[in-house]
Amino acid sequence: MDVTPQQTPTAHGPDHDLDTPPTAPYASPRDLASLAEPPPASLRTTLRRAAFGVVAGAVLVTGAVVAVPDDDQDAPPPLPGPVSRAMSATAAGSPASLADLTALIGDRQKWVGTHPSDARSWAVLGSAYVEWGQRSSDAASYARAERALKRSLDVQPGERGNEAAWVGLASLANARHDFVTAKKWGETVRSRQPKQWTVYPQLVEAYNGLGDYKSATTAVEKYAALRSGVPALGLTAQMYRDRGWREDALATAQDAANRAKTPAEKAACLSRLGELAWERGEPQEAVAQYGAALRTDPAHHPSLAGRARALAALGRTDEAQRDYQAALRKSPRPAYMLELGELYESLGLDGDSVNQYTQLRRALARTKAQGVDDSLLLGRFEAAHGDAAAAVELLRAEWDRGHHSAAVADALGWALHRSGDPDSALEYAEQAVDSGGQNASYAYHLGMVQRALKDFGPARRHLEEALRTNPQFSPLDAPRAQEALDTLGLPPAGGPQDMQPAAPPAPEPSPATDPEPAPVEPAAPPGEPAQGPGEAPAPAAGPPGQKAKPAAPKAGSEKTGGAAHSPAKPSAPASPAGR
Repeated sequence: MDVTPQQTPTAHGPDHDLDTPPTAPYASPRDLASLAEPPPASLRTTLRRAAFGVVAGAVLVTGAVVAVPDDDQDAPPPLPGPVSRAMSATAAGSPASLADLTALIGDRQKWVGTHPSDARSWAVLGSAYVEWGQRSSDAASYARAERALKRSLDVQPGERGNEAAWVGLASLANARHDFVTAKKWGETVRSRQPKQWTVYPQLVEAYNGLGDYKSATTAVEKYAALRSGVPALGLTAQMYRDRGWREDALATAQDAANRAKTPAEKAACLSRLGELAWERGEPQEAVAQYGAALRTDPAHHPSLAGRARALAALGRTDEAQRDYQAALRKSPRPAYMLELGELYESLGLDGDSVNQYTQLRRALARTKAQGVDDSLLLGRFEAAHGDAAAAVELLRAEWDRGHHSAAVADALGWALHRSGDPDSALEYAEQAVDSGGQNASYAYHLGMVQRALKDFGPARRHLEEALRTNPQFSPLDAPRAQEALDTLGLPPAGGPQDMQPAAPPAPEPSPATDPEPAPVEPAAPPGEPAQGPGEAPAPAAGPPGQKAKPAAPKAGSEKTGGAAHSPAKPSAPASPAGR
């Protein structure tokens, strides 16, 4: 469904296209009509309304006094309106519902139309446009956000206390995937106001996009120190997940979900739990968590896409297609288009997959025209399904811009491999695995690169790691990983040859010994025959009437040619490596 904001013919304020709020995909006509801006009121009408308001206020106050119960109990406070709810969520650093965010945009548009010198309201309007664009995939909102934020700085420069507009510009740069610019604005605010907690989530996103994970960790810790609560817990859980610390990520994410209060905040926390379950290879648990998020906030499209991913892993592909299509109606994100196209391809639905990839190309062309850098996603798509050489060119440019994240390293390494250059791919694929946490897709790509380089031992290890981490990490690549592992076969018995224990050294030969001189036979007594050579000596004569005792042979020796020798020591058998 088209989520582009509708334009109205009349407008208040200097910017015509800033005066019409975006419309939510699920908004009713009554909701939309309530956000339309009325024509400017005349002075006489304004005075008449003011007078009527005074009289009506007096009547309401009188009625309230009369209606006080006799038991002197306080009446429950009125429920906050959508604008108040959105402002409260923003003040806490939590997400607002899309309906409340729409109401906030409409309210601020009307306000700045009659109060064009309110720099704070211009900054709120610009930041709300950024959030709307991110959550609805309406990249056209970013141009409106930029104009509102620049108007805020024209009214009150950042150096004169308007850091909120600078934070908004950092958020806008992150939304456009311009992490270098986001870092610049974020660090400008931090240098002037180190305790301005709103800037730290933007710095974390910028540092992660640049691959500066040490600075990102420091920013998360600073944010948690300045602003404890559900948003800080969520950001900490995400940091743990990105570092591969799964147990810590799960415990922290669960803590955040337990503390969340608003439906939008609760849905975001439950969706994070679903993502963690999916990444550790538990699709059934992921379906349960995503389902809980959708029961809390039916408009939460990240949970729809996440549940579709998990359902596909469980073989429930019809339900997966349904959820992907519903997510795309709520938010036509190119990433969802790519996932649905790959699901179609895995099912042999070639016509549907080609159509989905065509829509993906068009969507990426639109976002590029609106100032969004989607080179990472386009490079991933081209490497897997299109022109690998073009993907290398795109992703090298992204790397040269300073975007050294694990995601860019993985995509560039895979594009190089697919273009026929596994030697160059190896460095990037290894960096992705080293810095990208326990990501099954990264491990698969590295294993395939190593297989192409005939480095079979590490290739087998990384392919096994990918399937052990998440056996169904991709409807296309998980079967390919298993097939590649099967072709590699089992490792040789006893392990690789270079891991065999060295053969023991052969024993040194014992030094040759001089032969013992042959014993000199004593002369035979007179009257006895002489003893011939090699004959045993005659027994000695015993006492009369007793037999003579035979002579005992020498122990431990054998006579061979008149010399005594010890038995030879057998040599150790050669190891398999030495045979």
